[in-house]
Amino acid sequence: MPDLSLRAIFRHALLLSAVMGAGSLAGQAHAAPQSTPQTAQASFGAWGVDLAGRDLATVPGNNFFRYANGTYLEHLKIPADMTSYGPFNALAELSRTRVQSILDDLSAHPVATPRTTEEKLGTFYASYMDVAEVERLGTQPLTQDMDAIRAIKDMAGFAALSGTAVGSFQFGPFSLGINPDAKDPTRYALTLDQAGLGLPDRDYYLKPAFAAKKVAYQSYIEKALTLAGWPEPGKAAAAIVIFESKLAEAHWPRADLRDPQKTYNPMTLAELGTKAPGFDWVAWLSASGLPAQDMDKRSLIVGEPSAITGEARVLAATDMDTLRAWLAFHLVENATTYLPDSFEQARFVFTKALTGQPTLTARWKRGVQATSAAMGMALGKVYVQRYFPPENRVAMQKLTTDLKNAFRVRLQNNSWMSAATKEAALRKLENFEIQVGYPNHWRDYTGLAVKKGDVYGNARNGVAFEWRYWLDRLDKPVDRNEWDMTPQTVNAYNNPLFDQVVFPAAILQPPFFNIKADPAVNYGAIGGVIGHEMTHSFDDEGRQFDEHGRLRDWWTKDDAERFQKLADRLGAQYDAFEVLPGVHVNGKLTMGENIADLGGLTLALDAYHASLNGKPAPVVDGLSGEQRVFLGWAQVWREKLREETIRRLVVTDPHSPPEARVNLPMHNIDAWYDAWNVQPGDKLYLPMQQRVKIW
Repeated sequence: MPDLSLRAIFRHALLLSAVMGAGSLAGQAHAAPQSTPQTAQASFGAWGVDLAGRDLATVPGNNFFRYANGTYLEHLKIPADMTSYGPFNALAELSRTRVQSILDDLSAHPVATPRTTEEKLGTFYASYMDVAEVERLGTQPLTQDMDAIRAIKDMAGFAALSGTAVGSFQFGPFSLGINPDAKDPTRYALTLDQAGLGLPDRDYYLKPAFAAKKVAYQSYIEKALTLAGWPEPGKAAAAIVIFESKLAEAHWPRADLRDPQKTYNPMTLAELGTKAPGFDWVAWLSASGLPAQDMDKRSLIVGEPSAITGEARVLAATDMDTLRAWLAFHLVENATTYLPDSFEQARFVFTKALTGQPTLTARWKRGVQATSAAMGMALGKVYVQRYFPPENRVAMQKLTTDLKNAFRVRLQNNSWMSAATKEAALRKLENFEIQVGYPNHWRDYTGLAVKKGDVYGNARNGVAFEWRYWLDRLDKPVDRNEWDMTPQTVNAYNNPLFDQVVFPAAILQPPFFNIKADPAVNYGAIGGVIGHEMTHSFDDEGRQFDEHGRLRDWWTKDDAERFQKLADRLGAQYDAFEVLPGVHVNGKLTMGENIADLGGLTLALDAYHASLNGKPAPVVDGLSGEQRVFLGWAQVWREKLREETIRRLVVTDPHSPPEARVNLPMHNIDAWYDAWNVQPGDKLYLPMQQRVKIW
C-alpha cells in the first residue's frame, strides 16, 4: 500500500499533522460531538478575512504572523483532547462530525453478516461503539496472535511471524511496501525500509533532551505487557527499550531520507541476504504473502542499506525472550484501540507525557478513525455526495489553471536556469496533473469481511484487505488514479512519481477556499496551497523527477549548483529561526516545504495580478489587493501548539512551525515590503541582496 513504508516520503503532504483521525482516543459510546471552544471560533467576515483576529499593535514588518493573527491566538484555547489548534484542526473536526453523521445513519440497524458497502460501514462502526461487548470480550481477541508470538522458537520463526505484519496487527523490524518504481513509475516495485521503533524518531532514543520521554515509554511498555498477561513485564520493558535504542543507532536520520537518489538502492533477494546477513529474508517475504513463483528473482528497492544491515546485525545478537516480548508489546500497541478501555488508558498516560495533550478524546472520534482506517474511500464517496458542492470543484479547477499559468511565466523568465533545463522544466509543468475533490474511480470493498460484534476481527480484516489490495497490483501496470488520501482528509499532497497534485474535498472550505470570498483572499489562501504543491515538483527533492515522474537527473551541473546555493541560503534563514528557547528549526529537514511555501505564495501573488487583466485591484476595508493576498496566506497558518508537540514536530515534521511559514516566505518577497511599508530597522527586514528568489 502507498504508505506502508518510508518510501511514502516522496509524497509531500501540505501538513502531516492535520490528518482526519488521531490516535489514543477513548470516551463514551455515541457521545455527542464535542463543540469547539467558543474562543477558537473566527468570523471570516464579508469577504473572507478575520479582521478582528489581527493584532494592530504589532508592526507588520516586525512580525507579520502576529499582526495577522495575534488577537485570535491570544484568545485561542487548544481543546483538551488536542495537541494543537488552528484552521486545519477546525476543519478536521468538521470533517469528523460529518463522517460521524454518515456513520450514525448507516449504523442504526447493524446486520450480523453485512454484504453491501453501506452495511459494512454501519456494522463496523456500530460494533466499535458497542463498549459493553468490547469490555465483555476483554483480552480474548488477542489470544490467537499472542499464542503465535509465544510459539516462536528461533530466528526463522521470528522472521516468518514478523513478515505477516503488513496484513495483520503483528509487528516487525522492517517496513515492506508496494509503490511505483521511482525510475520506472509505470510499474510497481517492492520497497524495503528501516522500521521497528515505537518512539517518534531515533533522536528520542539517542539524545539526552528526550530522556524523560524514553522513561515514560518504558513505563508504558511495562503496563501494556502487564495488561496482556506477559511474564516479567518490567524486565521485558527494560530489554525492549535497550533493543530499540540499538535499532535507533542503525537508523538513518530523518533529514537523510529526503534524498531520493540516496534512498534508491535496488537489489535482488540474494544480494539483500549478502548485505544484511543474519535474518531469514525468504521466510519474511514468504510470510508477507508474496507469490512464491520466482521469488528468488524478485528485486527490492532498499531505502537505507546501512540501516537494514545494522538492524539485521542487532536482531541476530538479541535473545529470543526479548524479541518475543517486543513483538507482544507492539501487537498490543497496534490493537489497543480495539481492546478494553484499560489498554487505552495506559497508552494515554504515555501519550500525555509525549505530547502534553491533557485529556482523551471522545470514543465516537475513535470510532470514526477506526472505520476510516478500514474503509476510508467508501466513506469518502458518501462524504462527497453529501458535503462537496460541484461548483467548488469547478472553481478550484479554474484556480489551479491560473496558478499553473503563473508558474509557466515564472519558469520562462527564470534568471538563473539554463535554456536546456528551463525547456525540460516547462515540459514537466505541462505534464502536470491536478486532481480535485475526489478520485476518478472509487474502491470496491466487496472482499472485506465484517461481522457484527467482532471489533478486533473487523479491524484486522481491514488491514489484511488493504495489503491484499496492493499485493494484487504488484505485477500490473500502475494506476495513476490511486489516491493517497481520502476526500474527507483535510490536507493536500504532491506525488512526484505521477507528476501530480491532489486536493481532497475537505480542505476546500474556509479559510482555505471560500467561493464567496474576495478573489485576493482565495488566491492567497488556497492559491498559495496550490502553488505550494506545484512547487514541490521543483523543490530540492521533487526536481529530481522528470516530466514522466522518473527519478532522473535532467538538470545541468551548473543549474543544480546554482539551485543548491539558493536553497542553502533559504535553509540558513530557517536554521536561525528559534521556535522555543534553544530550539531551532532544522533547515535541512524542512527544506522542501520551505521552498514550496516561498514558491506557493509567490505564484499566488502572480496569479492574482494576472486575474486583474490589467485593471487596478479594488480596495476593500482599506486594504489593497496585495495586502489581502498576504492576509489570506497568513490566516491559514494561525495555529497554536503545545510545547511538547512543538519539540516533537521540530524533530519529526518536514514542515516548519506556523510562524515561520508566514514570516520567512514573506520577507523574501519584494511585493510584501511595498504592501506593508516594511523599512530597514523592522525585525523582518532583509536587504534586497539577501532575499532568496528561487521560483
